[in-house]
Amino acid sequence: MSGDAGGPYLRSGQVAERAGVNVQTLRYYERRGLITEPARSPGGHRAYPPETVTLLTVIKAAQRLGFTLEEVAELIGDGRGGRPAPDLRARAQAKIAEVDARIAELSAVRQALTQVVSAGCGSLTRCACPDCPLPSTDLAE
Repeated sequence: MSGDAGGPYLRSGQVAERAGVNVQTLRYYERRGLITEPARSPGGHRAYPPETVTLLTVIKAAQRLGFTLEEVAELIGDGRGGRPAPDLRARAQAKIAEVDARIAELSAVRQALTQVVSAGCGSLTRCACPDCPLPSTDLAE
């Protein structure tokens, strides 16, 4: 299959396989506007330009960095439309702050769980261990 410019075009399955996503993800990204709706072959098949594979790998990489699909759409949408894209550096710095906050929360949870294990707690509602870090209550009665 080749396009108007003579370049090869890919079918949905080919794009999905090369990008490491499934076809449903490809179509979902289409509906969300992350990738443009492809042209159709004379037989009615979707005909994606090869750059779609690269765009999908960029989208997946951005998701692995913690960006939501909405954030990814903002980051790639303006840049593709000829307008300057939002400042990736500023967005990444904000994402780092979010990650740091989550790490702090998880560290606090880990510390509390470590105290529960160290104290020898045996029950959430009827713990009889000395120095129990859990709230003192007897919900079982």
